[in-house]
Amino acid sequence: MLAPLVLVVDDFEDSREMYAEYLSFAGYRVEQASDGAEAVERVCELHPDLVVMDLALPALDGCEATRAIKDNPETRDVKVLVVTGHTLPSHLKRAREAGADEVLTKPLLPVELVAAVERLLESDGIARSADDAG
Repeated sequence: MLAPLVLVVDDFEDSREMYAEYLSFAGYRVEQASDGAEAVERVCELHPDLVVMDLALPALDGCEATRAIKDNPETRDVKVLVVTGHTLPSHLKRAREAGADEVLTKPLLPVELVAAVERLLESDGIARSADDAG
C-alpha cells in the first residue's frame, strides 16, 4: 500500500522544502508546487490526498487555488490544509470560505503540521502507510 500523497504549495522555497522534509520523515509521499496556478494543475494531474497550501502565492493566491480545487468535481474531495502567516480573523475566515479543511498559522512546529495532516487524512479513513499500526 502506498503512503498518502501530500502536495506542498509555498512560493518560499525554504518553507516548501522544510514542510516536505517533515512530511517525508513522517512517512508521506510529497510533491511540491511554488504558486497557486501550479498547485491547481498539479492537483488535477496527481490527485494528492492532501494539499498544504500557503495563502500568499503568486499567479493565483492560496484562497483562489483552494476554491478552484474545491469547485472542481474531480478534485473537490482533496483535503486542503492552509498554512499562513496571516493571522487576522478576516484572512482565516476567507481561507475557510474558500474551502480550506483546516487553517494553521505560522510559525508552526513540525509536530503541529504532521498532526494536522494526520487528523485530516484519518477523517477520510486514509492511513499513513501499510505499517502505520506500529
